[in-house]
Amino acid sequence: MAFTLDRIDHVVINCRDTEATAAWYERVLGMSREVFGPDKRTCLKFGDQKFNLRPTGAANWRTAEADQPGSLDMCFVTRAPLAEVIAHLQACGVAILYGPIAQSGAIGALRSVYFHDPDGNLLEIGSYTED
Repeated sequence: MAFTLDRIDHVVINCRDTEATAAWYERVLGMSREVFGPDKRTCLKFGDQKFNLRPTGAANWRTAEADQPGSLDMCFVTRAPLAEVIAHLQACGVAILYGPIAQSGAIGALRSVYFHDPDGNLLEIGSYTED
């Protein structure tokens, strides 16, 4: 191999309603919204990560062959106790689908909870610090 990958720069989330999706990620996951570029695209930021929000069927946006909302499955990592995560999700009216359950993460064992975002994407929050 002539090169190695360093990190993921950004992920694009296909959504039905950019405003509703951005508001949910701000409220539930504490991300910050930013509008960028000459075409006023919306992204969400947290740490050194960025999610671009792409309205389904948007013109002039390079995308996968199918831009179906709800087809993403993504895991976030937190250092917070999962009990705090669960309490926050419940306070936000987010239903926990599974968990906390033991999972295998990128760097070892973690405990996770699963839930959906407004478009039906499966989201996971895991902690490597849980016993």
